[in-house]
Amino acid sequence: MRKAFLTGVSVLLVAACSTTSPPAQQQAPVVASPEAVIGQTVVPGKPAPQGNIVPDVVGKNHQEAQDLLQAAGFYNLGEQDATGQGRRLLLDRNWVVVDQIPKGGTVLLTKERITLRSKKYDDK
Repeated sequence: MRKAFLTGVSVLLVAACSTTSPPAQQQAPVVASPEAVIGQTVVPGKPAPQGNIVPDVVGKNHQEAQDLLQAAGFYNLGEQDATGQGRRLLLDRNWVVVDQIPKGGTVLLTKERITLRSKKYDDK
């Protein structure tokens, strides 16, 4: 009886181990758009452009936007009053980002400049 039990367990183990996994799905290669590679050329079959992807911070609090960009490795940050009034952004938490140059998703070297255009929350 013990031999029959061990034989049954062996059959179950072999059956469990011999299941085949489904074939891996092939994904289409990711192609960078021309806008996503400022100053760098994408050539099929060559390595991707060097740099980090710029986070999209439009709509975020100006201070939070700076924090996100710095966390992504970007420290060369500029800022502008998006209303054209030329005001200085003294209290970053009172401002919201309405535009960024370059756009989020761009591949950029971390030493390159990113400019945030912001307005005060109560600006029209």
